[in-house]
Amino acid sequence: MKKETFLEHLKPFINTDCGSYQPAGVGKIADMLTEKYTALGGWHIKRQHLHDEVGPGLLITNRENPDHYDVMLIGHIDTVFPAGTAAARPFKVEGNRAYGPGVADMKNGVIAIYAALSELDSAVRDKLSIAVLHNPDEEISSIHSEPWILEEAKKAAYVLVCESARADGSLVNRRKGSATFGLHFHGIASHAGNDPEKGRSAVVEMAHWILELGKHNDYANGTSLTIGLVKGGSASNVVPEYAEATLDLRFWDNNKFDEIKALLDKLAAKPFVDGVKVEVRVQAKKPAMVMNASTEKLMHFVEAAGKKIGLPITWQAVGGGSDANVTSAHGIPSLDGFGPIGACFHSDKEYLEIDSIEQRVALLKATIEEIAAA
Repeated sequence: MKKETFLEHLKPFINTDCGSYQPAGVGKIADMLTEKYTALGGWHIKRQHLHDEVGPGLLITNRENPDHYDVMLIGHIDTVFPAGTAAARPFKVEGNRAYGPGVADMKNGVIAIYAALSELDSAVRDKLSIAVLHNPDEEISSIHSEPWILEEAKKAAYVLVCESARADGSLVNRRKGSATFGLHFHGIASHAGNDPEKGRSAVVEMAHWILELGKHNDYANGTSLTIGLVKGGSASNVVPEYAEATLDLRFWDNNKFDEIKALLDKLAAKPFVDGVKVEVRVQAKKPAMVMNASTEKLMHFVEAAGKKIGLPITWQAVGGGSDANVTSAHGIPSLDGFGPIGACFHSDKEYLEIDSIEQRVALLKATIEEIAAA
């Protein structure tokens, strides 16, 4: 697909607000995709209701009710941006870059899947059982769609996730695992002037936790504990009765989740401040994206496809997560980064490298052809 045509398809997607908790906007994206695949012909489309607080998912297959997929292509259709962002920062092109909310994460990948499949030779398409899965909540750790993703992905020989290629063009073969913990501190309120000694400060307890958890960072081995959000207290003259913090955990080793969870439970069982109680809640969890022998075989297909179109393939391990974490952790060979090149995700500087579009769509198409040839 020519880059100009690609951008025409992409523009209305960028100009539609579709944050994870905006079901109507995500529904509009699903409607546009349904129209596109219906117009192509030969595709079966199922709309999946996952939860009232998020939009629908889509499962698109070239065979009706298959029990096996030779390849599954995954691309989420939600963004991190609040309502009104599309109007405030609509799609625009400046030089070799396109800008707008979700232009790289990951509406470009969603259109790349459509572009590659729209140009796939009918003989290749008929030889394979192909599935396209679009979930509506990846930016909130696929909290509602993960069981659905796994149910479908377990039927797949290979999974290709079409998040953007890295800024240097690399594809992704490993991603860190992650977890989000809510830490809730319950103290005893008292007047800070008349009887402060009767109080038990939830904020002081939280401060102890922040310092203690910082000791367990192991950057050399890829483990990080980040307190990214804190809140506490009700007034300046009251010993705080309540505080809360959010802990972001990242890791290469999936055993680290259990290790850090045990640490949090141990700290909660014996608080630093007498009289304070602490609750630890797991809000989200995503395992590390791992490799196996079948993943390496899939990498060879990709490298052969790159050679076929004259594109050198490089690989990168990255800290951010995607739905490839979920599928690979269950033993399904999965690779990521098949979208066009993009960067500055989750910011107003997010961009798509326009000159990468045609080659990256060609790579995705050629990879599917290599799988068919095998």
